[in-house]
Amino acid sequence: MPISKGRWTAIAASIFIGALATAAFTPAAAQTLDRIRGSSSLKLGYDPDARPFSFKSDQGAPDGYAVALCNKIADGVRAELKLSQLNIEWVPLGNDARPRAIQDGVVDLVCAAEPVTISRRQEVSFSLPIFPSGTGALLRASAPLALREVLEYGQPSSRPIWRGSPARTILEHKTFSAIAGTASERWLSDRIETFQLAATTVAVNNYQQGIDRVRDGSSAVLFGDMSLLMDAAARSDDSGNLIVLKRHFTFQPLAFEMARGDEDFRLSVDRALSLAYAAPEFRAFFTTWFGPPDEPIETFFRQTALPE
Repeated sequence: MPISKGRWTAIAASIFIGALATAAFTPAAAQTLDRIRGSSSLKLGYDPDARPFSFKSDQGAPDGYAVALCNKIADGVRAELKLSQLNIEWVPLGNDARPRAIQDGVVDLVCAAEPVTISRRQEVSFSLPIFPSGTGALLRASAPLALREVLEYGQPSSRPIWRGSPARTILEHKTFSAIAGTASERWLSDRIETFQLAATTVAVNNYQQGIDRVRDGSSAVLFGDMSLLMDAAARSDDSGNLIVLKRHFTFQPLAFEMARGDEDFRLSVDRALSLAYAAPEFRAFFTTWFGPPDEPIETFFRQTALPE
């Protein structure tokens, strides 16, 4: 999934801005490392339906790219605290449970691919980015060519595709879906409201439900996280009849969530991620979940890793 240098520049800019924003925080009610040291346990939350980032395997255990990274974080915390043993409690978190999991003390770290946003920073702190992502679109391979072209190519960046003709004519009276409670759903609603588009939005609970709607024609397009869309389409029984457009409609780095103000724990998390990104074996690690990284992806992780 190649991305132009200009788009990677936009991603990098958003990441550095996000990193600066972490300087503002409020004191945490309790320090996570102290609790871990006393209990020899670490509570990690994960989304059981977010392949390839996190999911429940056939054996019932958490698996995925984000889960594997959090296991590296757990190893780093155990070594830092000089614990002979660290018990890991994996807590499955659905869409309804994730937003309050940190504030309510259900978990110490949310090992899911969460978009880094200013509004969310009012409630949690974020780790270093774990992946560059954004909103993408999935539709049937047999979808009208005009619809596909408007979505994939649109107009120059100074003229959004949701305004004017013929783009408006093509997009009017269509039904679009997005995953409920996600940044993609908020983006879709905002675009339709901003440009007063006569279209219908239907929120779905998961990617499979969204794909089913696209397959049966009840929704023309499913909007969601690009990587999750590609994984869900590849695993679909009807994968040959589905396409994920190469266009990113938004760019958002993904990261792990933890309590605000707990800088010692965040330092431990970021140190473990930095060491993982800088390790020679990280390329093979990444390939397990996403295939071989191209040069922009490798550059992203080299630039994200913090020096000691």
